[in-house]
Amino acid sequence: MMLNAAWKKNDKKAKWLIFTFSAIVFAAVVALGRVKLDVQVGFDVHIFAAINAVINSMVAVLLLAALVAVKSRKYQLHKQLMLAAMVLSILFLVSYICHHLLAGETRFGDVNHDGLVDEMEKAAVSGSRMIYYIILGTHIPLAGIILPFILFSAYRALTGEFDKHKKLVRITWPVWFYVAVTGVVVYVMISPYYH
Repeated sequence: MMLNAAWKKNDKKAKWLIFTFSAIVFAAVVALGRVKLDVQVGFDVHIFAAINAVINSMVAVLLLAALVAVKSRKYQLHKQLMLAAMVLSILFLVSYICHHLLAGETRFGDVNHDGLVDEMEKAAVSGSRMIYYIILGTHIPLAGIILPFILFSAYRALTGEFDKHKKLVRITWPVWFYVAVTGVVVYVMISPYYH
C-alpha cells in the first residue's frame, strides 16, 4: 500500500522555499572558496573532512537500502531511509562549511604543504592527478545542482504525488548516489595532502 500524503500540496510556496534555500546554500558554499578563518581551534580541523567522508558513505548506503525498500514495496521503510539520508546531508553541509572555513584549500599532490604543486610533485602523483581532477570536476557541479532536485523529490513524495516523485527520482537518485560515492573517493585521494 502506498503512503498517504504527509503534507498539503502548495507548489507555489514549495518552489519559492526550495529555490531560496538552494540558492542560499549554493552562495554560501561558493563564498567558502574565498574565506578562511585564521582561528586556532585546538584540534585537527581535517577531522571535519573525515566526518564528511563517513557521512557520504552512510548516505550512499542509505540510498541503496532505500532503493531496495521501494522496489520491495516497503514504502514506510523507504521514507524513513530517505529522510535519514536527508538529515545526514544537512549534517554533512554543516561539517563541510566548518572544514572549509577552518582548513582552507588543499592542493592535490602538494607533498611539502607549501600551497603550490611544483613539477616534481606533479611527476610524483602522475596520472592520479588527472583522475582526481576528473572526479572532482564532476563531483562539484553535480553536488551544486542536486539539492533542489532532492528537495523537490521529497516534496512530491510527501504531498502524495508519487508519479511525479517517481519520474523525478530517476534523475535525482543516481546523481545523489554518485555525489555521495565520489565525495568519499575525493576525500581518500586528497587526505594525504592535508597539513
